[in-house]
Amino acid sequence: MKIFKIIALSSILVLALDSCKKEPENIWKVEVKNTAEKVEVTDISKEFYDQNIPLDQFKAKFPWFQGTVSDADFGKRRADAEEIKIYKEAAGKIDEAKIQKGLQDLFAHMKYYFPQFKSPKVYLFSSALQMVQDPIFYDSKGNLLFIDITGFMGDGNANYKGLELYFQKSMNPQNMVPKVSQIFAESIVTESPDHQKFIDKVILNGKIMMLQDAFLPDTPDYLKMNYTKKQYDWAVANESNIWNYFVESNLIFGDDPRLVERFISPGPFSKFYTEIDNESSPQIGIFTGWQICKAYFKQKPETKLAEFLKLDATKIFNEAVYKPKKP
Repeated sequence: MKIFKIIALSSILVLALDSCKKEPENIWKVEVKNTAEKVEVTDISKEFYDQNIPLDQFKAKFPWFQGTVSDADFGKRRADAEEIKIYKEAAGKIDEAKIQKGLQDLFAHMKYYFPQFKSPKVYLFSSALQMVQDPIFYDSKGNLLFIDITGFMGDGNANYKGLELYFQKSMNPQNMVPKVSQIFAESIVTESPDHQKFIDKVILNGKIMMLQDAFLPDTPDYLKMNYTKKQYDWAVANESNIWNYFVESNLIFGDDPRLVERFISPGPFSKFYTEIDNESSPQIGIFTGWQICKAYFKQKPETKLAEFLKLDATKIFNEAVYKPKKP
C-alpha cells in the first residue's frame, strides 16, 4: 500500500488553499542596521582570458590562482578556444550586480547574528567544468571566497552532458547565493564525534538549515534545500507520512550508518524501500531535521540563535514536540 502522496491536482489545490491563509510571522525577518563591509566581486577569468593582459601582470595580481601549473601550460590555457567558449557562456548566464547584492544581503545577516564576521573578498572564475559539482570554495585563512561560475549554467545545459541529473537540479544561477550561505552555515555548525545516532545527524543538518533561514530570510525554502519547487512541494505534502515512517520503522534513535546514505546524502531520491522511492524528494532527513528545528523555535521563540546551535540534538527533539499534521 502506498503511504506517500504523489503530487497531483488535489494536493496542489490543498497547498494553494493553504498559501492563501495568513502566513505565520517570519522570526528571521530582522532589521539589519549595521551592514557588512561592502562586497567586492572580481571576475578572475575575465582577466585570465584577456590576451591584452601580460601573463606576468596577471600572475602578480592573482599569485594564488596558478597553482602548480607551469607557465607554458598556463599560457596555453589562456588561449584555449574551448575554455574561452565555456567561460563566455557561463558569464552570460549570471548577473554580476545581482550576485553582488545577494551576497551583500547574505553577509549583512551573517554579521547581524555573528558580529565578528567580516565579508570575504569574492572571486568568480571558470574551472572549464572541472569543479562543477563543488563550485564554491572558502579560504578561511585569507578570508577569500571563490565561486566557479561554470557550476551555475542551468539545469539541462549541454555542457553538463554525462553529469547525473540530480546534481543539475541545483546548478542554476539562482542557486549560487544559497549555496554560498550553505558553505558558511556548515562551517559554523559543529558535530560531536560521539553523536552518531540518526537523530543527531538529522538535527545537525536541521541546524544548518536554520542558519540558512536566518541568513536568507527572503529566499524561497526550496532553494535553501537545493530542491526544485516540485521536490519541495512533495516534501511538504508528505511531511507527516515521512515522520510516521521514521517512527514506525524505529529509525529516529537508530545508529545504522546506512541511514545517512538513504536519507541525508545527495542522490536522485530518498530510499524508503517502497514503491514510492522514485517519486520521493532526496535528502529528506535534512528536510525533517529542518522542520524539527522550526518546531523548537515555535515552542521557544525567545531562543538566541547562537545558543540554539550549542544545544544537544536529543534536547532539541524532546522540546520541539514535533508532530506534523497532514495537509
